[in-house]
Amino acid sequence: MEKTNVCRLLDKAGIPYEEKEYEVDENDLSGSHAAEVMGISHENVFKTLVLKGERTGYMVCCIPVDEELDLKKAAKAAGDKKAEMLPMKDLLSVTGYIRGGCSPVGMKKKFPTYIEETAVIFDTIAVSAGMRGKQIVVNPEMLASYVEAEFVPLIKE
Repeated sequence: MEKTNVCRLLDKAGIPYEEKEYEVDENDLSGSHAAEVMGISHENVFKTLVLKGERTGYMVCCIPVDEELDLKKAAKAAGDKKAEMLPMKDLLSVTGYIRGGCSPVGMKKKFPTYIEETAVIFDTIAVSAGMRGKQIVVNPEMLASYVEAEFVPLIKE
């Protein structure tokens, strides 16, 4: 198994994780598909979304794969009035990652990062390992500490 940059960074930081690989379906890049084929509960698999705040600029939000991001809550977490999803065409240039392989770890630059507060109830959550078909299963508090993330409410009720 080839190590991704995400894995190398976590190794260097001494953060334990488990790598999971799965078959990528080019027609379904959803986290729900990833959770299914890996056999991990959907509420434990988190997708990484990148947004742009009206005044505060780029931010990263991690939420459970089956949930919908509440843009107002994301903006509020960043201390902004409004935030919108980063257009897909800008994802690679801003983060260094492609759709379906975006990780909160190891982006080109350090952006404010927010993780849905329910993550803390789990011993581990899965996030992208930085490429399609690979996830890392990691303790949410250790992940948050490493990427300097805050646990906040982010999902639509």
